[in-house]
Amino acid sequence: MFRKYKAFVFDLNGTMVNDMPYHIKAWHHQIIQLGGNLTLEQMKHQCYGKNDELLERVFPGKFSLAERIKIGNEKEAVYRIEFKPFLQLIDGLAEFLKLAHQENIKMAIGSAAIMDNINFVIQNMQIAHYFDAIISANDVEKSKPHPETFLKCASALGIDPAHCLVFEDTPKGVECALNAGMQAVVILGEHEASEFEQYENVIHFVKNYKELATFLSN
Repeated sequence: MFRKYKAFVFDLNGTMVNDMPYHIKAWHHQIIQLGGNLTLEQMKHQCYGKNDELLERVFPGKFSLAERIKIGNEKEAVYRIEFKPFLQLIDGLAEFLKLAHQENIKMAIGSAAIMDNINFVIQNMQIAHYFDAIISANDVEKSKPHPETFLKCASALGIDPAHCLVFEDTPKGVECALNAGMQAVVILGEHEASEFEQYENVIHFVKNYKELATFLSN
């Protein structure tokens, strides 16, 4: 199945590193400090898209765009400090990236994370050389599930979207892949497989990358 795809497109948070609990807790703390009353479970379902979009969903009309960006950057700085001692790739990803690279499959990161967070992961994990394109929150006007992020990845790679396989961990991310005309593999973490039942583009569910090399080689 490797030969079926010409490019792999990876989300970052929860897909390459298991950091979503740290994002959720950091956001939850920030939201409570700002006067919100979301539970941790409710916060989990708000953690998608750009930071300023998240804040606008939770506090409609309360903060200006500049204020939302500032709050988001403060939250991200806290996240990087708290997560760094635990920073590691999801099991099997390092080997999977190496194998895909050997198979001459182009790779990109398409994430709603800010570029500082993407660099935080790929530089510390020494995997930047595998990626031919990176599309961050800074590079799009509309976040997932709008297809702009993944379509820009395909364009930057010079690959037809139909020949790209997306790796995602959230329903909104899989919906983004569907809207972009791409199939998806779901990395199960904060979400259950049952939450993806409506998405016909999902080809496989895994908890890590160890089994993917075998699955995609068939």
